[in-house]
Amino acid sequence: MTATTPRFATDVITFYHPDFWDLPSADAVRDWALAHPERFWARVMDALVEAGVTGIELTFAPGDIDSALRAFGSAPAFRRELAARGLSVVSAFIADSDAPGWRDGDNLPAIVADAERRAAFLAEVGAELLVAGLPMRTTFGTRPPFFVDAAYMTRMADIAHAVGEAVSHLGVRLAFHTESNSTLWYERDIDLFMALTDPRYVWLCPDSCHIALGGGDPVAVARRHTPRIALAHWKDAVKPIDVELTVDETVFAQQQPYMAELGSGIVDWQGWAEAMSRTPGADTVLVELDEAPDPVAALRAGTAVARKAVRP
Repeated sequence: MTATTPRFATDVITFYHPDFWDLPSADAVRDWALAHPERFWARVMDALVEAGVTGIELTFAPGDIDSALRAFGSAPAFRRELAARGLSVVSAFIADSDAPGWRDGDNLPAIVADAERRAAFLAEVGAELLVAGLPMRTTFGTRPPFFVDAAYMTRMADIAHAVGEAVSHLGVRLAFHTESNSTLWYERDIDLFMALTDPRYVWLCPDSCHIALGGGDPVAVARRHTPRIALAHWKDAVKPIDVELTVDETVFAQQQPYMAELGSGIVDWQGWAEAMSRTPGADTVLVELDEAPDPVAALRAGTAVARKAVRP
């Protein structure tokens, strides 16, 4: 295990549940946060401090880079506000719906420019990790079929190399998240993509829940790719997804019933923690909780499970 206690972090999505804001819907939360970015971030920061979590991963709106810039005016100002509370940015996840898509790969200059913009912000805010995902699969049975084959993965690897090389000049690493129903979901997907990419420029951000939802073994994946894991998402799963989901804008909601609170699912947390302790990302434990009604209580419970697992 690691000689020192890791810092605990979470994704801003933890704070997106309408109940936390006394609002009727997710859309209402986004609209309110857009109109009041300073108040949004103040409450998120206060909740992090109360929960004893010091790191945060930025993601899609309202907890995105643009929101932080609207609230504080600049990356250094945002960094100062966080530091005053003992907080820091760990990473940023490219999850925006308006981000340039990767599927066709015919817009590489736009993809690279978008990543460089995000990496420049991360460098200024004191973070070193940009997290991305590969495009989603299509619904099983769709015609013409979409195959995640060697040709497709080679195209994704080419894009990843271009992006990884570009952000490396800003002192930022590019890591890939293993999202359910994406083209980086099954153990085979992960192994193939890692084999096709240069470890100097492309890193891995395994998600224990999503790997398990694909019928994989998160611990085995972590052990195979230990030297390339820059960060991991600690999340539990009820069981592998046992039906073919419709892959559209509702797929993330369809996945939710298969997800569980840390310690109540099928992930081997002792094995996962042991594997994580040997990775370059061992100093951070990112507990992922999607839209918790009471994020402070949920984070305290999640970090308690993680602390027990990482205890020497």
